[in-house]
Amino acid sequence: MIDIKLIRQNREEIEKKLKTKDPSIDLSTVVALDQEIREIKTKVEHLKSLRNEVSLKIGLLKREGKDTSEVVSEVAKHADEIHALDQSLGPLEQQYINELCKLPNIPMDDIKVAENPQDNVMIKEVGTKPHFDFHFLNHMQLNDTLELFDFKRGAKISGAGWPIYRGMGARLEWALLQYMIGIHIKNGFEQWMLPSAVRERTLFNSGQLPKFENQQFKFVDDDFPMYMIPTAEIPLNGLHSEEILLESMLPLRYIAYTPCFRREAGAAGSLERGLIRTHQFNKVEMFCFSKPEESGAIFDQMMASAEEILQGLDLHYRNMLLVTGDMSFASARTVDIEVWLPGQNRYYEVSSVSNCTDYQARRSNTRFRRENDKLELVHTLNGSGLATSRLMVAILENNQNADGSVNIPAVLQSYLNGMTKIEPKKG
Repeated sequence: MIDIKLIRQNREEIEKKLKTKDPSIDLSTVVALDQEIREIKTKVEHLKSLRNEVSLKIGLLKREGKDTSEVVSEVAKHADEIHALDQSLGPLEQQYINELCKLPNIPMDDIKVAENPQDNVMIKEVGTKPHFDFHFLNHMQLNDTLELFDFKRGAKISGAGWPIYRGMGARLEWALLQYMIGIHIKNGFEQWMLPSAVRERTLFNSGQLPKFENQQFKFVDDDFPMYMIPTAEIPLNGLHSEEILLESMLPLRYIAYTPCFRREAGAAGSLERGLIRTHQFNKVEMFCFSKPEESGAIFDQMMASAEEILQGLDLHYRNMLLVTGDMSFASARTVDIEVWLPGQNRYYEVSSVSNCTDYQARRSNTRFRRENDKLELVHTLNGSGLATSRLMVAILENNQNADGSVNIPAVLQSYLNGMTKIEPKKG
């Protein structure tokens, strides 16, 4: 959540910045609720002070042997008023929190203001698009003879958008995951293995709820009100909720491989078929907790770790600094890493690295204690390191040969018993 103090101090400026993410944002309700709650709390404190004064007066009257009935009645009256005001606070504070939680994180000052993703700024490009001197195939066409995935049986079992990896497809996917995890561990990240289902509060703490409720897979079970994770960012962010970390512990650099579940699959058009957009996919997620003054440097380190993977795979990619209107809800700065997919004739995101500043930490109450004993909220950062489905498409389409075979990148061959090529099935 946003720090309400920022809104109190400069409402117009904060509202202006938030509107660059969502033009419909209006802070009137939040400001009004905040003011009403503060006025009630001030009144309650005043009444409690009066009650204490009267209570002291009762003790004095009793010691003097005087009648206290009138003063006792006054105390009871103050107590009734305090109780009534306290009762009114509950619903108001819940409404206030609900409204505050609808507000996205404030974009950093250097982010380009625009609504259209086409205005995203390319800040880096590595390699060049491949040139084929033969009629190249997309990954679906390659799969007809390579038999790496089974989309029909996936649909039979679970419905459209639930792919099955088989044979060399499963082995190549597993090799890719091992390779990526190894790179991140080398770069100082600690590996975690996490649940694929989380509580509602855990999703809320990361900024996924309540705004993105309709994008989640939820258990239809009264005994287990759980959600399937859309990304390992969710449980990783929850690891230190309600904790106070020591300054000397930071930064914490974590990674986790998990399957990810999203309801957004099924976009129309032939380009979105196959592995391009699915309900379930595999991803290695980077997540860091840092001191505020270090989060910029940590962001760069996360970008470097993700890029090292793509450079090792010898894939052409570009880094895009997202404009305000294309950034995620909880992010203050996001860079997408996009690879070139020949079969789709366009770039697709395989990683998105974000600095969420103290936005998630305020929701999850994750703090650290400085050496001078001061408590502060940590900064949280997350990034795909990487999502494998589109990366798999990139490997297949960029490394194909005229005979329909696919060269296996050198960095993956040691995970596949030295295999250098995937050959089409005969017959």
